[in-house]
Amino acid sequence: MRARLIAVGERMPGWVAEGFAEYRKRLSHELPLELVELKPGARGKGRDDAKAILDEGAAILAAIGRDTHVVALDGRGRTWSSEDLAAQLQQWRMAGRDLAFLIGGPDGHAPDVLARADQRWSLGPLTLPHMLVRLVLAEQLYRATTIVAGHPYHRA
Repeated sequence: MRARLIAVGERMPGWVAEGFAEYRKRLSHELPLELVELKPGARGKGRDDAKAILDEGAAILAAIGRDTHVVALDGRGRTWSSEDLAAQLQQWRMAGRDLAFLIGGPDGHAPDVLARADQRWSLGPLTLPHMLVRLVLAEQLYRATTIVAGHPYHRA
C-alpha cells in the first residue's frame, strides 16, 4: 500500500519541508508517502473565488489514482485519536488499496472532491495553516504505523 498527499499549494517553508521530509523518510518502509503539490487557483481582486475552488478541485481529482481510497482533510470531517488513526490504517491495509489524503486550497474543497472522498478527516476544531497540516498529517501517519507495530514512539 502506498499513500499520496495531494495538496493545493506550493513551496513549503523550509522548516515545514524539513519536518515533512523527516517523517516521509521514517514512513518509507511502512507506508511510502508521496507529496503531490498543485498550483492554487487564481484569487484576488477581480477574480472569481468560486472558479478557483472548482479549478483546484479538478486538479485534485485528476491527481487521484484509480481504485484509491480517498481521505479528504475537512474541518467538518470526523476527528480521530492517534489510536483511531492506527485502527483506520489497519483497515486500509486489509482493503489493499492505495491511499490519497487531500488538502484543499484556502477556501476548502470543491463539492466534487468531497463527493469523491471515501472519508473526511478533521484534525480538530483549530484552524491550521495548510502547510502545517502537511507536517501534522505526516507525523500522525508515522505515529499510527508505530502504534500498529508496537514501537515505543507513541507513549499513551
